[in-house]
Amino acid sequence: MLTVFKNNFYTGQKSPLFTTESAKKIREFHLQIDGYKPTPLVSLPLLAEKLGVKSILVKDESHRFGLNAFKVLGGSYALGSLLAEYLKVDIKEIDLQTVSTKLEKPLVFTTATAGNHGTGVAWAAREMGQKAVVYMPKESSLVSAERIRGLGAECIITDINYDDTVRLANKMAEEKGWILVQDTAWDGYEKIPIWIAQGYMTMADEALEQAVAMYEEMPTHVILQAGVGSMAGGALGYLTDKLGADNFETIIVEPSAADCIFRSGTSVQGDIVNVTGELSSIMAGLACGEPNPVTWPILKDCSNYFAQVDDNVTATGMRVLGNPLLGDPQVISGESGAISLGLLYKLCTDTSNHNLREELGLNQDSVVLLFSTEGDTNPGRYRDIVWNGNY
Repeated sequence: MLTVFKNNFYTGQKSPLFTTESAKKIREFHLQIDGYKPTPLVSLPLLAEKLGVKSILVKDESHRFGLNAFKVLGGSYALGSLLAEYLKVDIKEIDLQTVSTKLEKPLVFTTATAGNHGTGVAWAAREMGQKAVVYMPKESSLVSAERIRGLGAECIITDINYDDTVRLANKMAEEKGWILVQDTAWDGYEKIPIWIAQGYMTMADEALEQAVAMYEEMPTHVILQAGVGSMAGGALGYLTDKLGADNFETIIVEPSAADCIFRSGTSVQGDIVNVTGELSSIMAGLACGEPNPVTWPILKDCSNYFAQVDDNVTATGMRVLGNPLLGDPQVISGESGAISLGLLYKLCTDTSNHNLREELGLNQDSVVLLFSTEGDTNPGRYRDIVWNGNY
């Protein structure tokens, strides 16, 4: 099941927080990290032909720094900015390999995560010689927790949902004098979430560069998945500044069980709407109930549509990407990574969506850009879905 609504609050207004100029500076920071290289942008021409569009371009983030997900882009830039501020130097002077020698003792960074953000923070803290304490919501993947611990961080799985786990991490930071590195904001806590969302612009900057250099194409449609909306906001802010909001159509998609962005975008006034409860979805990285107020304005102003989908839609996306038509490349995409391809596939193959597809302008001239934000971060569940047909 899927639901798509037009954004009635669209203005096309750019955000001063997410610009091509700041993206250039941030990418220069990422460039000096050992092991940095752009992740692949793959084309799926045979699938595009089958779905009746010109091109499908997928940014495969399973190759990011060997961490199987994109989140490290935000975490590393936030930690680099924090250390630069702490040491009173320009971020250009932050060398991950030597920064710890400038401190009397390591700093302790803490965060709440569904998995990938915590992995990114733990990795960045380790690379910079600092410490990390990571909290995860109840029923989190033990595989993800062990991956975080393997990066040298302390990892605690709580008995509360994601948003309450964020509040717990904040409480512990205040009590223990740690530094909270969270990818959502609230009143009085905006600077670090802005840095994190800005860090994700590197992914979008790479994608446009590759689209032109490799395929001589620019996107006409972009589908972005959202949890709290940090990645979606950072990527859309950059794309809007680079391309102009009126030059492409954007769909923001979420799990039906945690559709806070969808509910905010379809509310009467366009105000933030929080979703409470279990937030139960296989898309753990997107199972967030409270939109990031830092990035919500760019989603409200510049996205064209809001969508929510059931778990079976992303499961379909995982299977299609993992078992491509002969001649198309394979993309190993996890539950939170394949939601955008799942939505596109359902829009183009389910005859009941014909009118919606026409409204979206998905046709033989469409170049659709997708971000597969994670690989098989939970290998057992990936096999259950792709091999055994779960969901």
